[in-house]
Amino acid sequence: MYELMVEDTFAAAHQLVGYQGPCENLHGHTFRVQVFLIGEELKKEGFLVDFKQIKTELREIIKEFDHHNLNELEVFKKQNPTSENIARTVYERMKKKLPVSKVTIWESPTSAATYYEGKSEIINPKSEQGMV
Repeated sequence: MYELMVEDTFAAAHQLVGYQGPCENLHGHTFRVQVFLIGEELKKEGFLVDFKQIKTELREIIKEFDHHNLNELEVFKKQNPTSENIARTVYERMKKKLPVSKVTIWESPTSAATYYEGKSEIINPKSEQGMV
C-alpha cells in the first residue's frame, strides 16, 4: 500500500462566532494543509499520482482562502471556519478532482484537525482518474 502526502499553507483571518474565549475575536493563522492519497498499485511510470497534479489542485482550492477573512467567504457564511470545517471543505473539493483519503489542517504547530470519510478511496491506476 502506498500513501502520498502533499502540503501547502495559506494565511487567513477568522473568528469563531459563539465561542466563549479569545478566539471569538478576529485573529489569524498560517494554516498548514496536508492532503493524503492512498493506493495499492503504481501507474506504469512508477508513481501513484504525480505530485505536481496534487499540488496544482490543492493550490487552486486554497487560493480562495489565502489572505482573506474566512468568515466573509460564502462557504463559511452559515458555519464557523474552524479547522474541522476547513478540513472538510478542502476534502470535499479535492475529492472532485482526485481520490483523496484525508485532509489535515494545522492551525498551529501543535493543533490540527483531520477530515476523512468512513471508507477511504484507494487509487486504482486502471480506472479513470485513478478512482476505484
